[in-house]
Amino acid sequence: MEQSVEIHSLSPADVRRLIRHEDARISTTTGLASGFQQANVTMLPASLAEDFEVFCQRNKAPLPLIYRSRPGETDCPPVAKDADIRTDISQYCVYENGKVSKTVSNLKDYTSPLKDMVCFYLGCSFGFEGKLKEAGVPVRNVEQQKNISMYKTSVPCVPTGVFHCPLVVTMRPVPAEMLDTVVEVTHLNPLAHGAPVHIGDPALFGIQDVSRPDYGDAVDQQPGDVPVFWACGVTSLEAVLTAKPALAFSHSPGCMFLTDLPDSSSALDLSRHSLDLSRHSLDPRLTPLSFKLSHKPLLYSLASKRAVHKIRQVETIIDEKKRPGAVMEKDALVRCCLALSHASSVAIVTHGLNRLSPGAVAMANTLSSLGKRVTMVMDPNHDIVQGSVSSGERNMTRFIIIKLKKGFCFRVFKVRAQFASHKMLIGRVSQGKQVLGDGSDKDRFRSPL
Repeated sequence: MEQSVEIHSLSPADVRRLIRHEDARISTTTGLASGFQQANVTMLPASLAEDFEVFCQRNKAPLPLIYRSRPGETDCPPVAKDADIRTDISQYCVYENGKVSKTVSNLKDYTSPLKDMVCFYLGCSFGFEGKLKEAGVPVRNVEQQKNISMYKTSVPCVPTGVFHCPLVVTMRPVPAEMLDTVVEVTHLNPLAHGAPVHIGDPALFGIQDVSRPDYGDAVDQQPGDVPVFWACGVTSLEAVLTAKPALAFSHSPGCMFLTDLPDSSSALDLSRHSLDLSRHSLDPRLTPLSFKLSHKPLLYSLASKRAVHKIRQVETIIDEKKRPGAVMEKDALVRCCLALSHASSVAIVTHGLNRLSPGAVAMANTLSSLGKRVTMVMDPNHDIVQGSVSSGERNMTRFIIIKLKKGFCFRVFKVRAQFASHKMLIGRVSQGKQVLGDGSDKDRFRSPL
């Protein structure tokens, strides 16, 4: 996809003009019209337009709606002047009954059916690549002159009517030391999908082989790079495939529509059909920071500066009250909170108590209300456990009692966090000889899943 420096420096209007005349030098639009937003485009029968707009509203990360046209409208003055959506994309996909029947360089032959169709312009991550380069972040797909890598994930979108599909993401390798810069730059551009949705091991997102993207090209990682994933507008193409309209059109992945909107656009009021970001104020305190939670599997997570500041205040209080000689690693509490946010099941361990701790119960209640499956591991006082179960607390949590060789006593066991399928799994009870309770967790506690 070799492109001259001259093409890279052209305005969006000039590039659209070249595409309209089918300039052979332009295939994908990555790296073109730096400083401006690019758009995914989906054209659907008017009868499906309302449902698709709601689908976009329910899945704003992959489908940030910039503009919705009127039926039959082939220009889009609020987004780009002197544009024609039938000719200003380098390659289109034609869908018939849920299958891509062909790709074409223009839609002039479909002018008649387009009169009853609505065009949706959705933000694209190409829109933040210019800002990444300005911040000194290497954009590997541009460096390697490749289309971006795009993958279907195991994460389902929120369905609406006939529209349902998995989330599609793009992947860009990023030097580990530049993650906070990348997160901040992209967070400030919600029209281009905003901050990453996943950083780390692709398998945790249901992606088994990054060398085989579902769309686009495989982009090579460099030493020290971390795979970073953003929600992707190609999700809309997957939605069209599942909805199976008799006829529909879209851009071909990587061949975007170039808008005249600057990449600093974060709040638009183009029409009643546009994305309204005015209520999503980009408060600097909400800028995310990245934290490494696990090495194997590799997993980073994000938390806003405001949340991190509050947790660090708690860490300071703990640090002031810790016993002499005890050391608390910096941001350990932040990482623990983030690990809990990823977990679907949690063990709460109590030690040396002759009664059920109110603090542990409060913690279990809080985690349970957040949808976590809670297990409490405690000293084997059968009366306490049976009383708690009979009083209804069994519905909130499960109790595990560990019996060791030297009578009834409690030993803290090692808890290992794994994040496959977004679960925190419990590691082996290395000293445990018997696990009592309802019996459902016996095998689970003897060896990691």
